[in-house]
Amino acid sequence: MYNLVKNMSRIGKKIIQIPDGVDVKINDDLIVAKGAKGELSIKLNPDVTAEIKEKNLSIGSKAGSNDSSALWGTYQALINNMIVGVSKGFEKKLLFEGVGYRAAVNGNKLVLSLGFSHPVEVIAPKGIEFKTEKNVIIISGADKHAVGQTAANIRLKRKVEPYKGKGIKYENEIVRRKAGKKAVGSA
Repeated sequence: MYNLVKNMSRIGKKIIQIPDGVDVKINDDLIVAKGAKGELSIKLNPDVTAEIKEKNLSIGSKAGSNDSSALWGTYQALINNMIVGVSKGFEKKLLFEGVGYRAAVNGNKLVLSLGFSHPVEVIAPKGIEFKTEKNVIIISGADKHAVGQTAANIRLKRKVEPYKGKGIKYENEIVRRKAGKKAVGSA
């Protein structure tokens, strides 16, 4: 019988270097990382193993399960993102364009004026911070998933329209512009 665990995951077999200032502990099936930017934890699947030797963390899979090789690389990436997040953090930048469009931070709220009859308020989830500069909204935090999801939720408040380019977009997003209607002269 062909054993799937022998097909090693390229991402899963990478060893994660634990940087200085980050404390990683493994308690049964829970991995906890503490660093300058906060504390994050992840519960391991029973088919995946983790082991710390000196300042290196390695992820492995248990033989006998078809799911273990599929989960191996996923958990390696999740744990690596967790360690990078508590040491350096993650950030996303959103640009907004439009006449009268404004953004301001009020405590843990982001208050947006997006051309509606009312201001739009976005409350920061736990561990997320907002900053604004001119027409840029900066979302930062230790949890990569939470930062990305918060940025996506803000972008949905006013997506970029393709005719004039008004709305909220990611910093490096390219918006395909459409030509408007052309006036047809009568002969």
